[in-house]
Amino acid sequence: NLSCYHFPPLSTNHRSSSANGTLELGGVTFFIIQGLTNLDEKKIILFSILLLIYIMILGGNSIIIYALTDPKLNSPLYFFLCNLSFVDMVYTTTTIPNMLSGLLTDILTISVLGCFLQMYFFIQLSVTGRAILTVMAYDRYVAICTPLQYNSIMTRPVRLLLVAGAWGFGAVCTLPATVIAFERPYCGPNVVKHAWCDPSSVRRLVCGDTSLDNIVSLSFAMVALLTTGILILSSYILIGVSISRMVVAQRLKAFRTCAAHLTVVSISYAAASFVYISYRVRIIVSVLYSALTPFLNPMIYSLRNKELRDYIGQYSSKL
Repeated sequence: NLSCYHFPPLSTNHRSSSANGTLELGGVTFFIIQGLTNLDEKKIILFSILLLIYIMILGGNSIIIYALTDPKLNSPLYFFLCNLSFVDMVYTTTTIPNMLSGLLTDILTISVLGCFLQMYFFIQLSVTGRAILTVMAYDRYVAICTPLQYNSIMTRPVRLLLVAGAWGFGAVCTLPATVIAFERPYCGPNVVKHAWCDPSSVRRLVCGDTSLDNIVSLSFAMVALLTTGILILSSYILIGVSISRMVVAQRLKAFRTCAAHLTVVSISYAAASFVYISYRVRIIVSVLYSALTPFLNPMIYSLRNKELRDYIGQYSSKL
C-alpha cells in the first residue's frame, strides 16, 4: 500500500544532493514504479512471457548481427539491418530487465538519475529505430528505381552518414523534452503509474505548470512520427510507381525485396497506435509494444530474405 509512504516537501532549491550524495529533485530522491507491481497472480505469467521474449530478442538479433559480419553479406541493406538489430537489443534492454525486476518485488524503485536516463534512451532508441527504417526505405527506393546507380550511390561513407543521421535525429527529438523534464521540481508523490519511467507519467508528478513540457514533448513526437512516416510513405509511393512500369516477373522480384521491410514498418506503426487507449490496457499494451517489433524483426527478415535464411541455417547446422 503506497499510502504509507511520506514524501518530503518541496525545497527552495529543487535540485540538490542529500547527505549520502543522492540526487534530489525538490526532495524526491527516487521514484516508485507502480505499473506492474499490483498484478497479483498475473505477475508470474507476465514475468515468464517477458523473460522468454527478452531472451529470444537478444538471441535472434545477436544471430543476425553475427551473420551479417560475413563478407558475403556486405550489401547496404544488411549494414542497415545490422544497425537496426543492435538498436532493438539496446532498446529492449532499457526497460525489460527493470520490468522483470519489478514483477519479482512488491515495490520497484529507481533513482532520479536512473529514471531520466531510462526515459531518454527508451525514446531516443525508439526514434532512432524508426529513422533507420526510414533509411532502409530509401535504400529500397534506390535499389528498385535506380538499380544501375545503386552501388555508386550507396557507398560506405553514405551508409555511415545515413546511420549517423538516424542516431542524431533520435537525439535531437529526445533531448529537449528530457532536459526540460529533468529541470522540473518534484516534491512528491513520487509514484510513477507505469511500467517504466514513461514521460507522460513522470510529468504528472511535477510540482508546477507542465504546459511547456507538454508542448515540447508533443511537438518533437510529431516531428519524429511525421518525418519518418512521410519519408517512408514517399519512398514506397515512388517504388510503387516504378514497379507499375515493370513486367510481372520483375514486379514480383521487386516486391520480395520490400516485403520484409514493409511488414516491419506496418507492425511498428500499427502497434504504436494501440498505445493511445485506456490507462490500464495502455500499460499492458505499452509493455508488449516495447518488445513486439524487436521480437518479430529477426524472424521477419530471416524468413523473407533467402541469403540471410540460408546463412542462419548453415550456422545453426554447425552448432
